[in-house]
This record gives sequence, structure tokens and C-alpha cells, in this order.
Amino acid sequence: MTLGSRAVLAGLASCALVGSFAATAQATPSNGVTGVIISRTTIGDTDYILREITIAPGGSTGWHYHDGTLYAVLRQGELSHYGADCAIDQVGGAGTAFVERAGLGNVHLERNLGTVAQILDVLYVLPAGSPLSEDAPNPGCPFD
Repeated sequence: MTLGSRAVLAGLASCALVGSFAATAQATPSNGVTGVIISRTTIGDTDYILREITIAPGGSTGWHYHDGTLYAVLRQGELSHYGADCAIDQVGGAGTAFVERAGLGNVHLERNLGTVAQILDVLYVLPAGSPLSEDAPNPGCPFD
């Protein structure tokens, strides 16, 4: 993670400081995704988790949502982030920052349609003890 990415995520964490559904049987599994937790802390009833996520070319996160808000910066690759309406709702290259809102109403999927690995630096702001993500079924899109 670059110093700039850390600064962006630290700033987002500062803003977050100021200001449960079970997985379904039709969940779509991730493919080609790895993650490493860089740091984790709990303040009050909130977990703050900084994680590096790598998505291999052709990989996908599978459909999911989060119990809290995520703040992400794409370090490498091209972003292809889809909402439940099957449309791309976030695009960009290295340096692109985006937010994933909390809740079942915000089901989404990230696909790597490029030829190089996507690397994302992600700050999870979750209710204490929540999983990093909750699986969700494909909302009717022609891809997983």
C-alpha cells in the first residue's frame, strides 16, 4: 500500500469516527480473490479493518453485501464494480476511490475483466463482530 493510499484511508477512517442477515443457499462464490488483513482495531461497537484484496484476471468477488460501509482505493488494475441492477456502477483505474454502502439493499459484485490483477486497499467500518461480507444470490444478472 502506498503512502498516498494509506493517507486516503486514514482520512476516511477519521471521517467515519466523526460522523444481520444469514447467507443464502443461492450465494455466488468468489473466484480468484485473496485478501490480507493489514490492521484491525475495535473502538466502542465498531470494527475498523484495513485489508488488501487481490482479484486475479477473470476473477470475481461473487455477489455480496456488507453490514457496514467500506472505503476503497484501487491500487492496480481496472475497476469493474456492478450493482444489483447488473450495470457497472463504478469504473476507473489505479487511484480510483469508491464507497460501498451497508446493507442488503446494496448487493454488489466486483469482476476483473482485465489482464492484470486488481489490487484494492479497503477500509471496512463494521459493527463489532460482523463478518467482512455477507453472501447474496445473483440478482438475475447474466454473470457471477
